[in-house]
Amino acid sequence: MIQIENITKTYARSGGGTVEALKSVTFDISEGEFVAVRGASGSGKSTLLNILGCLDRPSSGSYRLNSEDVACYSDKQLSRVRNAKIGFIFQAFNLLPRTTALENVEIPMVYADGRVDRQRAVAALERVGLASRARHYASELSGGEQQRVAIARALINSPILVLADEPTGNLDFKTGREVMALLQELHYDGRTILLVTHDDAVAAYASRELRLQDGTILSNKVVSIAPLRPLIGDRP
Repeated sequence: MIQIENITKTYARSGGGTVEALKSVTFDISEGEFVAVRGASGSGKSTLLNILGCLDRPSSGSYRLNSEDVACYSDKQLSRVRNAKIGFIFQAFNLLPRTTALENVEIPMVYADGRVDRQRAVAALERVGLASRARHYASELSGGEQQRVAIARALINSPILVLADEPTGNLDFKTGREVMALLQELHYDGRTILLVTHDDAVAAYASRELRLQDGTILSNKVVSIAPLRPLIGDRP
C-alpha cells in the first residue's frame, strides 16, 4: 500500500548550507500492517511522518500511496489525499477545547465535502467507548478520553492509513495501555497503522519495526506477530 523509493529530504539552514534529514530511504508497507518507527531525536522520524502524511514533499524520490504517486502533488492535491486517505493521531491530541467531543469528530467531514453525518460521528465515539461523553467539551475530558476522541476523529473518513505520533506521550501508563489496546484492535480489524514512538512498551504492539539513524534506514524487521494484548486487570 505504501511504496517509498529513494526518498531524500533536504532543508536549507538559516545560516546557509543545507542539511539532509532523509537520505535515499526505501521501504514498503503492506495493507493491514502495524509498523513502529523508532530512532533518536534527529534521526528523521518527524520528517518521514510529514512526508507519509502528505504534510510535506520529498526533495527527490517516489512516494506511492495506494498506487497513487503523491510525491510531486500540489498543495491542493495533497490536502485532498490527507483528508480522504489519512487519519492523524497526535501526542497533544489537537482537539478544539471549547468544542464538544462529537463536534471534534465531525471536523474532518466538514473539510471533506461539508456534509456532516452525525450518526456516523456518534458511531465513531461508540467505537472508542465515549458515546456517553459526546456532548462534553474537549476541555472537560481526561487525557485518555481526549486521545480516544482523537482516534475517533482520525477514523471518521475511513482512511486507508492511520499515522500516530507518540500517541501515549501525554498519558499515564494505564491509560496509555488502554489507548494502545484500542489501536491494536483497529489493526486486527484491518487498519494500516504507522506509529512513531520512543517507548519500547508501545513499540511492542506493532508487528514490524522500522528504525532510523541519521536519516537512513538502520533496520527494517518483523518484531512480533502478537495476539491482542489485554488491558491491565482485564483478563490473564
